[in-house]
Amino acid sequence: MTSDAGRATSFLEVWRPGGVEVVLLAGPSMTIGRDEGNGVVLDHDGQVSSLHAVLQSYGASWAIRDLGSTNGTVVAGERLIAERALRHGDAIQVGATRMVFRGAAGRAAPTTAPRKPPELTRRERDVLLALCRPLFSGAVFTEPATARAVAAELVVSEAAVKQHLLRLYDKFELDPASTRRRVELANAALQRGAVTPADLT
Repeated sequence: MTSDAGRATSFLEVWRPGGVEVVLLAGPSMTIGRDEGNGVVLDHDGQVSSLHAVLQSYGASWAIRDLGSTNGTVVAGERLIAERALRHGDAIQVGATRMVFRGAAGRAAPTTAPRKPPELTRRERDVLLALCRPLFSGAVFTEPATARAVAAELVVSEAAVKQHLLRLYDKFELDPASTRRRVELANAALQRGAVTPADLT
């Protein structure tokens, strides 16, 4: 019973051209691909293979494995080379499609309203948009923009961008010890609505 309850509250946020779709994860496994027979059908994305990846249930936990897809699968900025356990909040890139895993332990139910974004200055919002833009570029294996790339887009110094990023890390309450705060900031900005797909496409 515990594992079924755990599965019921694990889900994917699938970022489609028309907005975010919530897909509940259920059963022992769920496939991702372009064909209609998959549990998560991504027929809008030509970079996704017919049968691209599989999500595997282990009690209340889930793992993901690439199924020899043409363009690969990226989790938290790293290309999959073997099955990988998913953690709550992991960003998954399949073709040009972004998904976010929400685990049972991380959130009670998909109906829980996300926290509102913090108040941002106009420049902080510009930095967030530039940071997140590569995630919706359609390129494979994308990560958020570097401080240097953000500085080039906004025509400001890299030092100024880093100062804005430090304030944004603080406003979004990210762990100062993390080595992947840019990725975490981009995820938090998208999850909490500070940046939307419509802003970036």
